[in-house]
Amino acid sequence: MTGPSLRQLHAHHAIHQGGLSGAIDKTEEVEKLLEIRELEVARQAADHLVEYWETRILSHAEAEEEGFYPEMAANNPSLQGAVTKLTRDHELLRTIVTDIKNMLNEEGLTQEVLQQFHALLVVNAIHSRDEERLLLEEPSL
Repeated sequence: MTGPSLRQLHAHHAIHQGGLSGAIDKTEEVEKLLEIRELEVARQAADHLVEYWETRILSHAEAEEEGFYPEMAANNPSLQGAVTKLTRDHELLRTIVTDIKNMLNEEGLTQEVLQQFHALLVVNAIHSRDEERLLLEEPSL
């Protein structure tokens, strides 16, 4: 059984917005540090950004997959296709984070790493919008 905040549109939206806002802020911080050539600090900020994605965004995704999604599909079997698509989005986010970690370890903080951080933001924003629409909004009559 999931907590009520995952089942209420306004509360779930607030969770998504808070996570995304933090990720945007931290991404911009990495970019600003690179711009002023604080390379060591920028690399540390990139590592913290990866950790943020893992502990804030991906842990939320895991909680959804363990409780919220199965509950929604059990209550309304017609949502199973949506749940499958949304779970795939989570896998894409995990894959991009893993790729970023590998790139940081092998090549350091490069322009390609920044592009991948931006890809995370785009995928996450689309995913959150779709999740709220597909699972939480009341259907129109």
